[in-house]
Amino acid sequence: MITNNIHIINKRSSLIDALRLINSFRGEPLVLFVVDDDNRMVGTLTDGDSRRALIAGASVNDSIDKVMHQSFNYLRKGVDDDVQHLREQKQKQMKLVPILDSDNHIVDIVNLEKYITRLPIDAVLMAGGKGERLRPLTEKTPKPLLEVGGKCIIDHNVDRLISYGVEHIDVTVNYLAEQLEEHFATPRNGVYVRTFREPKFLGTIGSIKFVDTFYNDTILVMNSDLFTNIDYEDFFLHFQQNDAEMSVAAVPYNISIELGILDLDGRNIKGLLEKPKYNYYANAGIYLIKRRALAEIPENTFFHATHLVEKLIAQGKKVIRYPLNGTWIDIGTPQEYSRAKDLVKHIDRI
Repeated sequence: MITNNIHIINKRSSLIDALRLINSFRGEPLVLFVVDDDNRMVGTLTDGDSRRALIAGASVNDSIDKVMHQSFNYLRKGVDDDVQHLREQKQKQMKLVPILDSDNHIVDIVNLEKYITRLPIDAVLMAGGKGERLRPLTEKTPKPLLEVGGKCIIDHNVDRLISYGVEHIDVTVNYLAEQLEEHFATPRNGVYVRTFREPKFLGTIGSIKFVDTFYNDTILVMNSDLFTNIDYEDFFLHFQQNDAEMSVAAVPYNISIELGILDLDGRNIKGLLEKPKYNYYANAGIYLIKRRALAEIPENTFFHATHLVEKLIAQGKKVIRYPLNGTWIDIGTPQEYSRAKDLVKHIDRI
């Protein structure tokens, strides 16, 4: 139960008290959640409600229980406070959503003006690579700390995760580890990003075994040097709705052959394919994984995420593809780094 949030006010408070509180808000939705003496939510009051009440003849000294809305919007903890229902709240243009327990106490308030949603996941970003193809840029700077649009590559990813309400973010580090540890020594946008050292490079997912605590049953794992605007909410809902053990974000990969290709049966020509085009999906280096599946990753062993995919498939587990159709750049070469720096000039938000 929370009682000291700036949006919570007692029903005995006067209208002028409510207006003063609303007037103190800076960048916050102009709404108050009204509670009784037992801290049970009993109504809501907005800036507009207050002004309309005064125009209708209410006194500034009247208690707000006389003018508040007694029919109000909320979600119930453990019943409908999930990602799908939060998405529906956003579609209704709700800005603040109170989460109530079974006794109508406010246990949380979700700010859908500040956050896109609140994803119940842990995120682990892999940042241990040397970035050898980007040398000399990475001789003294780890690749995740190279800047794109005046902001470190890894910070684009961390900030995007935070905008989706992800509260538990970890980074595994190896090459020039101390720079990344110092970079995340203080909280970022209110979220403390933990760093974990891998003693040697352990592939694209092996270092996850050094993360000592997970808080959710779904883990997002991604390369830290990606530049992407993937919709994490849609990714999560797709994963959840398909009840998969692991989901691999994948980007379209198209091949066009500017020649006539022979369709052969041994030495015999069966036909001719004129300038064929082939459409595939390529691994985007972003994964959602059930926490229990992490037990399949060996301790202190070089292990790629693709090894985990193959292992789960061999066990008959459900591994699915999530089509990523937005922006995605793997910043592994000078050419891709330049492309990301050029692209960021033309987009408002990544």
